[in-house]
Amino acid sequence: MRKCLYIGQARRILPLLSMMLVVVCFSSSANQWEQADSPYGGSVAAMGSYANGCLAGAEALPLSGEGFQVIRTQRQRYYGHPLLISFITDFASDFQQNDHSDLLIADMSMPRGGNFSHGHSSHQIGLDVDIWLKLTEQPLTVAEREQPQPFDIVNTKQFTLDNQQWLPEHTRMLKLAAEDSRVARIFVSPVIKQHLCNMELANDSWLSKVRPWWGHTYHMHVRLHCPEGDARCINQAPIPKGNGCNELSWWKQQMTQTKPKSTSKKSVKTAKKKKEKVKPKQCAQLLDYSAAK
Repeated sequence: MRKCLYIGQARRILPLLSMMLVVVCFSSSANQWEQADSPYGGSVAAMGSYANGCLAGAEALPLSGEGFQVIRTQRQRYYGHPLLISFITDFASDFQQNDHSDLLIADMSMPRGGNFSHGHSSHQIGLDVDIWLKLTEQPLTVAEREQPQPFDIVNTKQFTLDNQQWLPEHTRMLKLAAEDSRVARIFVSPVIKQHLCNMELANDSWLSKVRPWWGHTYHMHVRLHCPEGDARCINQAPIPKGNGCNELSWWKQQMTQTKPKSTSKKSVKTAKKKKEKVKPKQCAQLLDYSAAK
């Protein structure tokens, strides 16, 4: 893919070309998966793992619907496996019936899946979606939709949650998603998980699906199970039994402990280059951009 930068009259730099339109063209350095602007046609298939794969037969989530609005649409990350599309529409509709608010849907996957150049290592096979904890009762303006302000209620260093901003609706969001049989895991900040554990809910079996992970301070990351019968899709290992609240002491230690200062005047970092992941061989076919939906 080529991108062109149009530069107007260049009197100061190129006097001889003062009346000409200079066109500077350069090749994009973005990865090939980000160049696809349409789904790959044919049978639906989530191929590979959540963090190393691709997606055929993706569908685009409407930018708005009953109980939801899509944000940051310019990223073109609102595509997913049909199973994910149906989950989001069902989940948003069910949530709105009780809470009368719209969910903000952020990153899903790109038209043909694959890895992003920034933001996530997962979201590659159309079965992941980020849903913000920030809710809205009004349609967003274009500016609000494309540049939304995060609803960050976590103080990671102090391992505390802003209890005034955490609403009963947030607990219901997580519970409703976790109790859906299509959902495999829900990633949140360990601080949020600790808050849920501290609530000492009468029935907390659904907390097993709520998994602590780095970041995730203003959204929940919902991951679905591989579709039944899709042999090319690789599920994660099963979640350990129990509500998972006993795992949080390690997370608190990691996030609150003070890192020792280096005593060496010159610290030389010899970071090892990460080994490039090899995608399933079927994914190569999806890079044929002429095969549109």
